[in-house]
Amino acid sequence: MSDATNLKKIVIKTRRQIFSEISGNNPSIFEGEGFDFVELREYNYGDDVRKIDWNVTAKMQKPYIKVFHEERELNIVIVSLLSGSVYFGQRRLKQDVIAEIGALLAFSSLKNGDLFSSFVYTDEIKKEIKPTKNIHAVEKLVGGILSFDVMGERIDSQNLSKILFNKLKRRSIIFVIGDFFDQFDFKILSKKHEVVALIVRDRLEENPPEFGMVDLVDPQNLSGSLMNIDQKSIKRYKERLHNRDMALYKSFSKHRVSFTKIYTDEEPFVKLSKLFIRG
Repeated sequence: MSDATNLKKIVIKTRRQIFSEISGNNPSIFEGEGFDFVELREYNYGDDVRKIDWNVTAKMQKPYIKVFHEERELNIVIVSLLSGSVYFGQRRLKQDVIAEIGALLAFSSLKNGDLFSSFVYTDEIKKEIKPTKNIHAVEKLVGGILSFDVMGERIDSQNLSKILFNKLKRRSIIFVIGDFFDQFDFKILSKKHEVVALIVRDRLEENPPEFGMVDLVDPQNLSGSLMNIDQKSIKRYKERLHNRDMALYKSFSKHRVSFTKIYTDEEPFVKLSKLFIRG
């Protein structure tokens, strides 16, 4: 399938899913009432009187209310991690799934009346879409991901948080999409922003079969090596991957980073819908 055909297919599919299937007029990734307030503004007719700040009201001699995150226009940031390892998949490339997830998030932002921006990141930011509400920017986002040549690229996981922290001045909800085979520390970033990690994997990566002697090419550095993929090597590989993932999940939980895993044979909309539909 050509990039142009794939792009059109993803855009049409995700737009239909978001604007036709998500229930409610204002889906929100936040739930409940326990949000930190962002600012104070003067009371307007029809505002919830329960949100009046009586201390400020008394001092200013006019009513002021607290404005919470869910009441403000949100700033949605979509970060696609595009290393050589995403050029893999039994039925669909992980790169294609990342593009579809990005489109779903962007269309959801627009439906909710929020701004979205987008970054393609490897060892630095390679592509950027500045904050927008333009629906045509979704096609640009998808095209930018699909057309990006990932072979030979590797992720600098150590600098990502620092780059985003310095670049994003306004409090944002940051969706980081990738296969997360590297360790990421979102400690600093999560203090200022809401961070959501979306892990895209192929089941073959986590449960490889016995291939015997094979000549493999590392898609991140393009080096080749002859390997014997037997029962023992698979066991060692799966143990290392499990330990690495457990360390990653522990770090996410410690720093209040929400995360979910989406396999290439799953429907991203189904996995993501829980982030947008209130229970």
